[in-house]
Amino acid sequence: MRVGLAYGTDRLKVDFPEGRTTVIAPQHRPAAVDEPAVLRQALRQPVSGPPLRELVRPGQRIAISACDGTRPQPRELMIPAVLAELDGIVPLDDVVVLVATGTHRGNTEPELRAMFGDEVVDRVRIVNHDATDRESLRWCGTFGAGVPVWLNRDWLDADVRITTGFVEPHFFAGFSGGPKLVAPGLAALETVLTLHDAARIGDPRATWGVIHGNPVHDDIRAIAAGTGVHFGLDVVLNRDQRIVSAFGGELPTMHAAAVAVAREVAMRPVEQPFDVVVTSNSGFPLDQNLYQSVKGMSAAYEVVRPGGTIICAAQCRDGFPDHGSYRQLLAAAPSPEALLAQIGRRGQTVPDQWQVQIQARIQAGARVVMHTSYLSDEELAEVHLEQAADISECVAQHGPHATVCVLPEGPQTIPYLIQPA
Repeated sequence: MRVGLAYGTDRLKVDFPEGRTTVIAPQHRPAAVDEPAVLRQALRQPVSGPPLRELVRPGQRIAISACDGTRPQPRELMIPAVLAELDGIVPLDDVVVLVATGTHRGNTEPELRAMFGDEVVDRVRIVNHDATDRESLRWCGTFGAGVPVWLNRDWLDADVRITTGFVEPHFFAGFSGGPKLVAPGLAALETVLTLHDAARIGDPRATWGVIHGNPVHDDIRAIAAGTGVHFGLDVVLNRDQRIVSAFGGELPTMHAAAVAVAREVAMRPVEQPFDVVVTSNSGFPLDQNLYQSVKGMSAAYEVVRPGGTIICAAQCRDGFPDHGSYRQLLAAAPSPEALLAQIGRRGQTVPDQWQVQIQARIQAGARVVMHTSYLSDEELAEVHLEQAADISECVAQHGPHATVCVLPEGPQTIPYLIQPA
């Protein structure tokens, strides 16, 4: 059978053996016929709390947080919808859009124009959050289980704070969207490092689909609640990255409603683990680099047998990437097992260690093979990974009886093993 894997901005066509290949994809839901109308309804008829227009008064300053360029949020629709609700109440000079980069690099002007559209970029102040710029941060206190919190000053100085995002399963925070647009999105490096420390990331409850009792999400939620969000707007997307539904209102209830839909769309039970699991990283923009591709590996890891093989197709046009310490950390030990032991002995978190910790855990439990267009065999070998020029041939090497699972949309679908009664 031939399956198209999400890869860059296209589909990578791969042949798989008939009869022993299981394809697991998100429940397909058609996009809303009128996406702007769905957004307007979410803003005017929220899940809970007053409509957005009733929260805003003339003279107030407004801050809107949005995902950075590694996420497929439909910012070009969501931000204009929010601005339209503010029209006639506050001038655009009193509005700032904050790109919730977390610890990622800031987006360039061409990227911002692609993300938000020329009209928004030309008319509204857009600021890339910088987790390392002390002058742009303010101390807020300690929240959750001892998390020291510094947040973006522009965010805290606003009279009305609005999050915008999209909700899908997240490999250690449970689900994206909602409070993540505050922390780690607008937080200081020290805050993010605590949220992503070895103990939290290593907790078995820090995984796909779990938000209550998950030490990462519990603290993220505590930070958002303790520092104040006035209105949240989240969407759920289909496999074509189009809006299926939108939810607005008070952050906890709005996000819970979006999570319920995302869980139904994305999570799929399976009865037995597979010998080989082939995954994508959901295509562009998520498969821009190897760092983000851990999400696709992590989705596959849920259903690969111990010692089995994960094949991850990710274009990686941005390389490892070059910024940050991810590459150096992965290459710092002779094996994934040694790296995990090193992290355990260190007992603290450094930038990118959380991503490295998860990847090392996956590589210690399964053989991980990449299919990329921008990383060489030698570069991948440096971080204990292999390259497969031909995915079909790599699958065939496992013999005529190997069971195969394919996740064509990568972490847009999260398979999970049904626990025996």
